[in-house]
Amino acid sequence: MIKFKVAAAAALVLVVGPSTPALAEPTTPITYNAGTTATRFTGLAFDTCTAPTLAQMTAWKASPYKAIGIYIGGVNRSCAQPQLTPSWVTAVTAMGWRLVPIYLGLQAPCSTRTTALKMSLTASNREAVRDADDAVAKAKALGILPSSAIYNDMEHYDNTNAACRSAVLHYLSAWTKQLHLQRYVAGVYGHQNSAAPDLAAAYNSSSYARPDALWIARWDGNSSLTGWPTVPNTFWAVGQRGKQYQGDHNETHGGVTLNIDSDRFDAPVASVAYRYTVRTTIHSYSGPSTAYPVRSTIAANSTVRIVCQTFGPKVGTTTVWDKLIDGTYVTDYYVRTPNKTGYSPPLPGCAFPFQTTINNLSRRQGPGTAYAAYPNPLPIGSLAWITCQRAGSKVGTTSVWDRLSDGSWVTDYYVATASKTTYTAPIRRC
Repeated sequence: MIKFKVAAAAALVLVVGPSTPALAEPTTPITYNAGTTATRFTGLAFDTCTAPTLAQMTAWKASPYKAIGIYIGGVNRSCAQPQLTPSWVTAVTAMGWRLVPIYLGLQAPCSTRTTALKMSLTASNREAVRDADDAVAKAKALGILPSSAIYNDMEHYDNTNAACRSAVLHYLSAWTKQLHLQRYVAGVYGHQNSAAPDLAAAYNSSSYARPDALWIARWDGNSSLTGWPTVPNTFWAVGQRGKQYQGDHNETHGGVTLNIDSDRFDAPVASVAYRYTVRTTIHSYSGPSTAYPVRSTIAANSTVRIVCQTFGPKVGTTTVWDKLIDGTYVTDYYVRTPNKTGYSPPLPGCAFPFQTTINNLSRRQGPGTAYAAYPNPLPIGSLAWITCQRAGSKVGTTSVWDRLSDGSWVTDYYVATASKTTYTAPIRRC
């Protein structure tokens, strides 16, 4: 990462496991709030030590980058953040930028950064819980919603030191579990030759919780999200990877020069609420259809805060429905979003990610085992990005099937949702 000025490298892997539900760890439960969504970003990103000004972010809209890593807190965060305020987050995300929240907490006891504040060899679990709670507080203060990913920045350490390696793994496991309890998605940034291979080695271990996403730094100029030398391609395979492929260099876009690291992502990032006004007096509903109960009446020209968009019955020229921050839905037809026939970036599609609990989980063309399977089943620990649920053929103890963001279906029995018998709130029904 740019703040330590070291060539970090980390990796991602997916492994094959048994065709039975996993233990409580490495897959740990996560519950989502009603008025939220997870946001998946695919594309180029950059990170800087200090968040740029709004003018600089405006100029850099001319760049190939569409997301920025921001250091939201941590005892080892070294750069001042005068720009990093709720109003900055609102303005930058309204421009279309995605945000990658980074927390620079306690470092390994054997960190190669000698000036870093370090975790205890024996109390790293408790310290990770404290750091996770602080990261969530910092994120919320900026308007970064639950269901967002927060990445713990674990800089390079001597992973030949067994006691140190154990402390780091316990810390990152506790970080993951605590973020899940706080209803956030857990990410880790790690060096290719320390945190990344250590997390890969523990991928299916029942002793450690598995992070939802892994972001590596390998400064080889290759932005590929596969082919990492210290992590198998089968770990963190479905919208769970980032790579920092070039470190600490200057780039100029829109006449503005910044010192950055360059990244590529296909991974969860921050979710925020976007403000729009309504064109006429409308109702909000408990689901994305007028068939659901009315929850409120919204006056003409009022501002609504939209977290994501989904599909529903057609109103006017569109089948798009907007999910509000209170968990209710309004038809997009009467909201002043740019598109009146389809989705309106930067609003994300509504989805909630959960880890899968078996290897080679079949993705089917409909909600049942009688439907044909698509190629490329999901490896164990990959994210099922669920858009909605409905009933289908029974598998194990449940008849619930999950529709994924790619349009395929998986049985809910092998996904780490809250129930193995019924639907999981706040996922909508298909």
